[in-house]
Amino acid sequence: MRKVRIFTAIAATSALILAGCGTADDDSSTATPAASGELTPIKLQLQWFFQAQFAGYIAAVDQGFYKEQGLDVQLLEGGTDIVPQTVLATGKADYAVAWVPKALASREQGAGITDVGQIFGRSGTYQVAWKDSGITSAAQLKGKKVGNWGFGNEFELFAGMTKAGIDPGKDVTLVQQQFDMQALLKHEIDAAQAMSYNEYAQLLEAKNPKTGKLYTADDFSIIDWKNEGSAMLQDAVWANTAKLSDTAYQQQTVKFLTATIKGWAFCRDNAEKCRDMVVATGSKLGKSHQLWQMNEVNKLIWPAAGGIGVVDDAAWKQTVDISQTTKNQTGDTVLKKAPDDKAYTNDYINQAITAAKAAGVDVNGTSFQPTTVTLEEGGA
Repeated sequence: MRKVRIFTAIAATSALILAGCGTADDDSSTATPAASGELTPIKLQLQWFFQAQFAGYIAAVDQGFYKEQGLDVQLLEGGTDIVPQTVLATGKADYAVAWVPKALASREQGAGITDVGQIFGRSGTYQVAWKDSGITSAAQLKGKKVGNWGFGNEFELFAGMTKAGIDPGKDVTLVQQQFDMQALLKHEIDAAQAMSYNEYAQLLEAKNPKTGKLYTADDFSIIDWKNEGSAMLQDAVWANTAKLSDTAYQQQTVKFLTATIKGWAFCRDNAEKCRDMVVATGSKLGKSHQLWQMNEVNKLIWPAAGGIGVVDDAAWKQTVDISQTTKNQTGDTVLKKAPDDKAYTNDYINQAITAAKAAGVDVNGTSFQPTTVTLEEGGA
């Protein structure tokens, strides 16, 4: 395992945080091709802290897949005060991982970015309630205390409620939720926002004080926005739109995506190894939690009928429609108008898929089967 390479990437994070605040040098690392035999330095801005949500990129570094493509990729950790698409648009990174609605909102405000690889083909957002609450659908949230994170994470919830005839500004009590499940566990709210790969697992890692044992899935009910028709596209690889007119950047993008495909395919087939790579980055989340997360993230990617990273037109249209029509509690929508035709392209991911297939990589994962993960208390 190339631990040194991962830790080097982590060490660079503080520099990027400064850059995101406008206090670091504005020198872009995007690229002119490296001299013969040299690796081209690349910076990838992640959306959040190191965790299995980004295992494919970590594996592509660790296993040398980026180096095979002539790239020296540095993974830049995200956080609460980092907006990946802004880091990309301002030249502090070469590529970024970001949710589609948030990135499109930034794009509408002037960020020159393009979705070149829709890695997560499905949404992982849940609204979770206690089983005995009787809440099993968006319609049953009426009159309840409903937790949500805000910051652009709420629109699947709001679209689901709107579709069910609930006015999010009047018919529920909205509660600003922390990025954990404590408010639900303490019965301070009736339903909590959760990612299938993260916060939902936190519930199953918590001990039931009445039994002294961990809670189980039978203790909770889940509203899955994929089933409610209000799911939106999430983690995608974004590139600099203007630089996509440059042949060298186009070629670099295909190489980057080819190695990224190999990284995610590796994690599909080697979940425990990728769990260990993520843990080795110094993530605060434990081994059982990271394995759960790896398993759930794989479900959002595989199987990929059109090939990993290809934007599905129907899913894109649903995301854009919700972004334009769904209002939050203040009456705002994500987008004022539909994005132009440079908002996404499948050109580069399709070239990368062709290259990965030629190298023997399974880009569809048709036979993928998730495993059963046993969580430990606290995710240890």
